[in-house]
Amino acid sequence: MPEQNDKEIRRRSIWYGTVTFGLVSIPVGLFPGQRSQRIRMRMLAPDGTPLVRQYYCPREDRQIEPEEIIRGYEIEKGKFVTVTEDELEALAPEKSREIDLRRFVPVEQIGLKFLDRPYFLVPMSQSRKPYRLLTETMEKSKKAGIATFVMRSREYLVAILAENGILIAETLRFADELRSPEITGEVSSKNISGTRIKAMVKEISNAAADDLDMDELKDTYTEHLTELVEQKRSAGQDLVESPEEERQFREAGKVIDLMQVMKRSMEKESGKRKGSGSDEDEESLESLSKSELYNKAKELQISGRSSMNRQELIEAVRNG
Repeated sequence: MPEQNDKEIRRRSIWYGTVTFGLVSIPVGLFPGQRSQRIRMRMLAPDGTPLVRQYYCPREDRQIEPEEIIRGYEIEKGKFVTVTEDELEALAPEKSREIDLRRFVPVEQIGLKFLDRPYFLVPMSQSRKPYRLLTETMEKSKKAGIATFVMRSREYLVAILAENGILIAETLRFADELRSPEITGEVSSKNISGTRIKAMVKEISNAAADDLDMDELKDTYTEHLTELVEQKRSAGQDLVESPEEERQFREAGKVIDLMQVMKRSMEKESGKRKGSGSDEDEESLESLSKSELYNKAKELQISGRSSMNRQELIEAVRNG
């Protein structure tokens, strides 16, 4: 394991703190032990424009803005208990920089079905000696540590394993997340003859190997998909490109220009409202749809607009 200085460990790790048990405290950094190689496919419009996900309210027939969204726990079909962000924050575990090793158990008791996601624990410079002592002791005694720690406002249960001189933290699934094998129905070994069992043992022996061939763990689907995409790209086949204006809006300068245009437009619209109180303005509000009225209320930053009906929106915009 190449040694890194503490500053580099903190910079590259996704979390850092200390492994603690009893009077022992070992500063470490946490590094992901896996990476996703799967290709992400984007959803596109026929003209090549990347699509975006939006929230839509079928009752009000309009798009819902992120700041309007509330969270609800469904207690029965169609009935919810709403929960505020403040209430969720109050339930969050207390932030900590400790991996609290509660106990040590035999490694074989950590069932594979409980393992969820691996991480590497890398020691800080001042803790390399106690870190090596801990890993060697755990490897020789074939023990695994059970611990908890908080990362990104969530508490994780982990198994700390020692392998080839490094500590691996495997996040664990909780017991109630695992389903019982009983859901598959009864699988009985009755009425199977000894001859058939011997034949199966022979088949397994013929396919046995002393070591796991890592080449057999390749993601062939992703590999073949990558090859297909590269072949099409090289041949200029089935290529689509976002419209020119879409690409321009992604450029920093264009975004600034767009914001300035929107600001000038809003100021102009605001000036029209302040300078005019004619019957024509009244009629124009009456002719707008609820969605259009809502957007005007949003521009005016009218509070409570999401719960207003159409007539209430007209009055709010008129007085805004």
